[in-house]
Amino acid sequence: MSPRAHRRRRLARAITRANRVAPAPIPVPLLHPAMMAACLALAASLIVSASFRLFETDLWQHLVMGRAIWERGLPRVNLWTWPQYGAPAFLSSWGFRALLWPLWSAGGVSALFAWRWVTTLGVFAILLATARTMGARGFSALIVLAWAALGYRLRGDVRPETLGSLLLAAEVWLLERRRRVAPAPAEDTGADRARRRGAWAIPALVCAWANAHISVYLAFVVLAFHGLDAVWAGRVAGDAGRAARARARDLAWIALASLGAAMLNPFGWEVLRQPIEFALVWSHDPLVRTIGELQPLSLKDALAGGLPVWALLALLRTRRRGLDVTEVTACAFATALALSSQRFSATYWILAAPFVARDLEEWITARRWPAPRLPLGARAALAIGLIAMIGGSTWRRPDLPLSLSIDPGSVPERACDFIEAHGIRGRGLNDSSHGGYQAFRFWPDRWRLPFLSSQPEYTPAEDRRLFLSALRSADGWRAFDAKHHFDYLLLERDQAPGDSLLDFLDHDPRFALVFADDAAELLLRRDRFRAVVDSFAYRVIPAGRAGRYALGPRCQDDLPLRRAAELELDRMIAGSPSNAGANHLRGFMALMDGDLPGARANFERALAIDPLLPNLHDLQGTIALQQGRWRDAIRELDAERRLHQAPGGLFFRTAVAWQQLGRWDRARAFYRRELARDPGYAPASDSLAALDARGR
Repeated sequence: MSPRAHRRRRLARAITRANRVAPAPIPVPLLHPAMMAACLALAASLIVSASFRLFETDLWQHLVMGRAIWERGLPRVNLWTWPQYGAPAFLSSWGFRALLWPLWSAGGVSALFAWRWVTTLGVFAILLATARTMGARGFSALIVLAWAALGYRLRGDVRPETLGSLLLAAEVWLLERRRRVAPAPAEDTGADRARRRGAWAIPALVCAWANAHISVYLAFVVLAFHGLDAVWAGRVAGDAGRAARARARDLAWIALASLGAAMLNPFGWEVLRQPIEFALVWSHDPLVRTIGELQPLSLKDALAGGLPVWALLALLRTRRRGLDVTEVTACAFATALALSSQRFSATYWILAAPFVARDLEEWITARRWPAPRLPLGARAALAIGLIAMIGGSTWRRPDLPLSLSIDPGSVPERACDFIEAHGIRGRGLNDSSHGGYQAFRFWPDRWRLPFLSSQPEYTPAEDRRLFLSALRSADGWRAFDAKHHFDYLLLERDQAPGDSLLDFLDHDPRFALVFADDAAELLLRRDRFRAVVDSFAYRVIPAGRAGRYALGPRCQDDLPLRRAAELELDRMIAGSPSNAGANHLRGFMALMDGDLPGARANFERALAIDPLLPNLHDLQGTIALQQGRWRDAIRELDAERRLHQAPGGLFFRTAVAWQQLGRWDRARAFYRRELARDPGYAPASDSLAALDARGR
């Protein structure tokens, strides 16, 4: 055969293969071994993703309230803060808190992680059932759920929202099953009758929801979406229109029954009123707006998280199959909710995942794929690989380390130990993030309870205003203290932007710092606790960030001051294992003394406690350069560049290490990177010129 004929035959075979369409995918039974293997992989991925260190500070408020419910019955007055002690109070999520306390009492931290795992698996099992009900019966649904787990992860902590998520997922599943009842009476089957009856479980879900979490309003929002869909579908004539109108009537009665069921809680209408008040009033309060989870989702994070994907798939499906009113309204609502506040990321993905899975499955089915289609085993293996890849992308996050433990930097445990050991009592002031743990440690002792709970919206508006003013100005602090005459202050060591209260306290002679670690600083009124202050006050180390920044330059030229600071830092480090900040500053002091091994040891301890401290890897790299440890220097400098924005000179230092190892190409590349960022950086240009002169 001539070469030309051979080429023609190969072209003909290629065209034939291109025109052949793979067979339509067959739904994979849930109990098929390939599907079961992929489901187990997804479950394993979900468990690993839910096994990061606990840091949610509201946890302790839930626990102390749960304890009070079991020991005293359901409280109807404030027992958690000293200023409002005994005042009438609304206890949200009381059912969740009553469940949590016996779990904690029986299993401690292990029980908390078991709660995480069980609720996460429960939510995603229901979402998978919903997606399969809607027609997504292939492996792509599992991949979508693995992707949705990335957005759900941070909201899957031990909080009442997890029960709300379970109930929301269950409601969506029941309503989607009801939506798939046969339109013609002649086609009605036992399964259809079961789906109709199943929707009547929603009032029971709503009753449980109203007692577990104040997000119960979402039940009525989702019912409204399905009601609008039924009304829209009921415009047509024939059996389909009659079935849709019947569904609309059923949903109206279910909504009415659910409203009555929502009132079956100890606080009645308040359960539905509070979310409205939060949305219209509290969410705009300046102090409440400082809570991290209430910040809006940035456009960058929204794009990275894939929020536009649902809207795009919904649009494509509308063009191909017609309008799905439930999907369009749910997508618009969930997207607006997610963009307004990071708190609603879990809600978004619970509503989105089944629809995205269905739309993606339909899109895949409609495509012309090269034949033959992969066998089930190979498709399962591909799905398992993608699930592992998606989950694994978050398992190495240094800010969410995988660990069955509680983040010691999130609770003022050692500061509360100090309070207990030295008899500190009275009118205290605290940040709201510490309020839950302080109540957990000291309840029912009123005069060791916090000023702010972990829910600052329940603090009177005037005190919220005064607290915020105290953070921002010295005059505001003095006005706040004039009203309450605080005996002690338990404040976060890390000051948020705009928070200068610790700096003001450094200049207030009435208060002294007596304890500090990464979680909290404790300051006492001198005339109230004179003996404790005389024994434990820090006289050199400031409480505030501004004072600590100023201390370094002062110690550089003042040896007695530096020695005094070193002694106080050593005492601070000995007082708590969670003291990365003190080790950081102590390492600087060691550098001033020319003690490179000591500085290296302090920096290593600081990084072991807090791997995300900025500039420490750069300092470790610089020390390694001075000690001739070239590869260690490169490793540390690369870590700094990976975790933080590279400080000036970092590329130059990396180039020096590569040059010492004889890697002229890499040295040259890093010198050029330093000059690209700062063309006037003379050490880099001089070193590059020297390499050129030597022909390296």
